[in-house]
Amino acid sequence: MIPMEIQSAFNSGIQGFQKATDDVSQAAANIAAETSANLNQSTTNESGIGQVTVDQKQNIPDLNQSIVDLKVAEYQAKSSAQVIVTADEVLGTLFDVTA
Repeated sequence: MIPMEIQSAFNSGIQGFQKATDDVSQAAANIAAETSANLNQSTTNESGIGQVTVDQKQNIPDLNQSIVDLKVAEYQAKSSAQVIVTADEVLGTLFDVTA
């Protein structure tokens, strides 16, 4: 019964780490989109070529929120890594006790 619980802890840690990786990728894409939109907006000429429209601006993620999401994903990855380390230590202790 105990090995099943440790396996579950490992899985939880790995799933959390994968979620954090996905969140980092999404936040990075959002930051790139916002930075790109700001660059396009600052390089427009008087005729409006290259200008970001109102509809496009609504689809661009907020830069501040993306940075916060990136930091949250960092803490999620650290926490998930700690879950994996703890499960590994518990498993090692169980092997030592049963050996």
